[in-house]
Amino acid sequence: MRVVRRAWGMRLLWSTSKSSLPYPHRTFRSLLCVGIAAASPSFAASSDSSASTPAAFAVVTPEHLIAFPRDTGAHPEFRTEWWYATGWLTTPEHQPLGFQITFFRSATGHDAADPSAFAPSQLIIAHAALSDPAIGHLVHDQRIARQGLGLSYAKPDNTNVKLDAWKMIRAADGHYDVTADATGFSLHLQLTPTQPPLIQGERGYSRKGPRPEQASYYYSEPQLRVTGTVVRPAAAANDSTPNAAVTGTAWLDHEWSSTLLDANAVGWDWLGANLTDGSALMAFKIRSRDGHATWAHATLRRPDGQVRNFGPGEVSFTPHRMWRSPHTNTLYPVSMTVRAGTLTWQLDPLMNDQELDSRQSTGAVYWEGAVRVSQQNADVGRAYLELTGYADALRIGK
Repeated sequence: MRVVRRAWGMRLLWSTSKSSLPYPHRTFRSLLCVGIAAASPSFAASSDSSASTPAAFAVVTPEHLIAFPRDTGAHPEFRTEWWYATGWLTTPEHQPLGFQITFFRSATGHDAADPSAFAPSQLIIAHAALSDPAIGHLVHDQRIARQGLGLSYAKPDNTNVKLDAWKMIRAADGHYDVTADATGFSLHLQLTPTQPPLIQGERGYSRKGPRPEQASYYYSEPQLRVTGTVVRPAAAANDSTPNAAVTGTAWLDHEWSSTLLDANAVGWDWLGANLTDGSALMAFKIRSRDGHATWAHATLRRPDGQVRNFGPGEVSFTPHRMWRSPHTNTLYPVSMTVRAGTLTWQLDPLMNDQELDSRQSTGAVYWEGAVRVSQQNADVGRAYLELTGYADALRIGK
């Protein structure tokens, strides 16, 4: 993952229209793990002698207890933050779709005391994607703007994130209203909790590496009930109108931090799974240059609310089937077995081609998509899987 140059960051700061992201979505998602501020890490990391003193971002510590609804809102004192929703939908024709929408807030290091309404102190970034087997490949769109003027923002105390007409808003009853009118497709969804939030790690302090400071604050909202409409690309519609009422199940992650991954990390595998018995499973492995894990973790919450955490030695991702992208020639392990302790789950993709390529803007290529979950050949759930660092090793810098 490249640190963006100062001039590139400045151009993005002043952009208020649709643009290529400085990093793609889940590469962006990991920015929280990686701790690189989306388009603007160069402000805190620039070697330019004319740059201002690096900003002092807030630090993640084990003492903080996540509180609701306050911590569902933005934390602008931390470098990077995102609200990330993925899920499986069913159309009226009983066809499956995968969706993803993410909003990011990235602190640039600009003087927070600057009173100007045009002060580029925060970036807001949004990314949406649709996995539709009728198309056979991922469709996606992305937006970026500086925060301000009521056009783009991430507000504190309760989830309320906006970038132009794209929105994610948490209502008083806890449900989320999500809107993204993207190029070629649209998402108008309501995500309603059916379970309490799942606090990840140690009371929300989620380790991402061998050093204690390599951590984020992290909670999930699994088993969200989804209703709404999706406007699919015309090529995927079964009739004259691609507008489809949908139902389904989603997973929402919210993370914030300011720190970097271990320098030996080259990529990661991540899973968020809604299991049919009401359980929720999150697992990740951060891969080192020799293929071993620099860190790994899993959390399993049973339907009765019992939570079990699994440490680095208890978690593994084992490939079973590889898929080579016809677009980039990258080889991805799209079918895998995930192990947490003595439990194992088989992952198989909704479709192979769920690769996101943003080389024209960032050089990053990765795979993120909808997968089925099974145990002993029995269907037990739906999930999203992300695979980064397979096309090229992450390039992490300060």
